[in-house]
Amino acid sequence: MTALELAQWQFAITTIYHFLFVPVSIGLTGMVAWMHTKWHRTGNPEYLRMTKFWGKLMLITFAIGVATGILQEFQFGMNWSDYSRFVGDVFGAPLAMEGLIAFFLESTFLGLWIFGWGRLPARIHLATIWAVAVGTMLSAYFILAANSWMQHPVGVTVNPETGRAEMDNIFAVLTNSTVLYAFPHTILGAYATAAFVVLGISAFYLLRRRHTGVFLPSAKMALVVGSIAVFSTMMVGHFQAQLMTEQQPMKMAAAEALYDTEDSAGLSLFAVAAWETTPERLDVNIQVPGMLSFLSTNSFNGEVEGINDIQAQSVAEFGPGNYQPIIGLTYWSFRAMIGAGTVMFLVSLWGLWLWRRGSLVGNKWFTRIALASIALPFIANTSGWVFTEVGRQPWVVQGLLRTDNAVSPSVSTGEVLTSFLVYFLIYALLAVAAGILYVKYAMKEPPPVDEDLSSSEDESLKMTMAY
Repeated sequence: MTALELAQWQFAITTIYHFLFVPVSIGLTGMVAWMHTKWHRTGNPEYLRMTKFWGKLMLITFAIGVATGILQEFQFGMNWSDYSRFVGDVFGAPLAMEGLIAFFLESTFLGLWIFGWGRLPARIHLATIWAVAVGTMLSAYFILAANSWMQHPVGVTVNPETGRAEMDNIFAVLTNSTVLYAFPHTILGAYATAAFVVLGISAFYLLRRRHTGVFLPSAKMALVVGSIAVFSTMMVGHFQAQLMTEQQPMKMAAAEALYDTEDSAGLSLFAVAAWETTPERLDVNIQVPGMLSFLSTNSFNGEVEGINDIQAQSVAEFGPGNYQPIIGLTYWSFRAMIGAGTVMFLVSLWGLWLWRRGSLVGNKWFTRIALASIALPFIANTSGWVFTEVGRQPWVVQGLLRTDNAVSPSVSTGEVLTSFLVYFLIYALLAVAAGILYVKYAMKEPPPVDEDLSSSEDESLKMTMAY
């Protein structure tokens, strides 16, 4: 493998690993804030037990997410120095805002929430966890604004002398049409992810009929949040895909393995082609007639551009080269994302139906499915990011900078391989630590009702924060 290929693999693996924790921390923070609010309003100790129990898992996720995010940023200077030089003027603003506004907001108020039990006035203490929830979403917005600029660069002028993109309109960058769709799609997906984590763990306890006062309302909350979030994510994703069809037509054509421009294009359900990076045709294609045109243009007779025509247009605009992503990976990652989301929605509906019947507690089949379904949002999130990033290739900044021109020119294959192995070791250790902590505190029963929960010293929370 070349230095470029290793650098791509390293960045892909570290990004996917980091994004395993980000959605959980965003969604779980909001859910914990709501649990805390319910306790504050009702005085019901069961809501406080819920807040404490799920708060521990939130903190573990937050800690691992921060650690993996910091390591990820090192690669910009190590393996992608030409990329950093090109985007530095643009990325400086949103990333600085994320660090100075969002991250400090999260970390400051998270500390106040952890150590404020029994020390801060109740309303102020409640406000701290809501401030953390707002901070996580602000952080996501600034990061997504930077990523969306890579998908659809706006508000910049490329200096022909320095070869750098120079930002001339920060407002255009922060209100990019791409981020206006990507942000709600990501946040809703984060709440769906957290909801399924809560649902799976709650179902485990409900099967054993233990602590139903904590885990039955937790499961109900997860079902409501999960069903709404999954459905809304799918709706936003539909309009986001229509925007991608305009801004990144090659990505969406590859997602459907559509080679020739068609009117009344069919939606591909299952396709097989030669085992090649960019096969020239499909051998098998099962599709729904006209549906792709409808989803793309809101008309069953609408025209959808194909890979071959977009390739010819790209050659005419940017010069000779292959402007197709890895077709098979783009195609199947798109379907993995949609398939996982569909199953999540069905599981949510099933759970709501059992809730209505009063048979959530002790239901063996639902418990098994709910536990297995914890994996579904992670499959959807991972495949979604693979689709987003792989589908953009060969561009690292759409239409402005190719990936092969973004890698560090002076870094050898051996050096990238060395950092790759070091990162792999560090992330493996973090995975073991995260797994041990998550299982330990998920299996540790909520504190008893008779304990003074509102003012007790919670050593587990402090230990997690120190970790």
